Amino acid sequence: MSNPDQIQRIMFDELDIRGVVSGLQKTCHDCFENHDYPTAIKKVLGEMLAAVSLLSSNLKFEGRLILQAQGQGNVRLLMAESNQDRDVRAIARFDGEIPADASFSDLLPEGQVVLTIEPDKGNRYQGVVPLDGKTLAKCLENYFISSEQLPTQVHLASDGEAAAGMLLQVLPAEGTGEEDWDRISHLASTLKSSELLELGNETLLYRLFHEEQCRLYEPDDVQFKCTCSRERSLASLKLVEKAELLDVIAESGMVNVNCQFCNAHYGFDLTDIEALFSDATSATGSKNVH
Repeated sequence: MSNPDQIQRIMFDELDIRGVVSGLQKTCHDCFENHDYPTAIKKVLGEMLAAVSLLSSNLKFEGRLILQAQGQGNVRLLMAESNQDRDVRAIARFDGEIPADASFSDLLPEGQVVLTIEPDKGNRYQGVVPLDGKTLAKCLENYFISSEQLPTQVHLASDGEAAAGMLLQVLPAEGTGEEDWDRISHLASTLKSSELLELGNETLLYRLFHEEQCRLYEPDDVQFKCTCSRERSLASLKLVEKAELLDVIAESGMVNVNCQFCNAHYGFDLTDIEALFSDATSATGSKNVH
């Protein structure tokens, strides 16, 4: 992979088709570093990270795009998200042993994928992606066709250490020719997972579309970055009864909050909790870090 941790748009000069390609290497490493995930979990989470990086390329506002998957098996939650700056993070929650060769559909029997677009300002949008395909890529393709009536082709690849993805889609409100889409999607359908993971974007584009007028935009960086903070962690304790928090402090002297994404640790003492539940809404806690 000669274009790791970058996302690039693909421009077809004479066609009403958009494309995006992304590669994640250090990003995957940083997302998984603090978690002891089985290989199968890392492979699917890698695909989800590649997916949100592709989908976030279309965000026109400040906010987050979140992809969550839940099933009726041992895997309780798989989640990946990206913001408009291509900062991504991911997490998995599961019980018991996970076979190394478990596929996406094996991990999520009778499950569903939820796609959430959450602007910092404005209305939240949520769509359910039925697990009607054997792969995450196929489920996303079906979602775009059924919910947005946009012919879409998605390729996702992950080996547990790195991930990559490519998305091709007919531009909305254009659609000047089914023949163009049939040709481009047929060419792209020959793409192998190994090529997506190993080839640079220029080489990949030439191999697939050397007879087309297409080019790559300048790349944008993708990176793991957790949005947790001391202030947000303290604010989350508002969801807990004050008396319960005071009992914890009386017993151990501190209320501890650990970020599920990056394992950052935040500790809050009696002064913090009293300030949190006081009328001083601007309080963000003492300066003590524990």
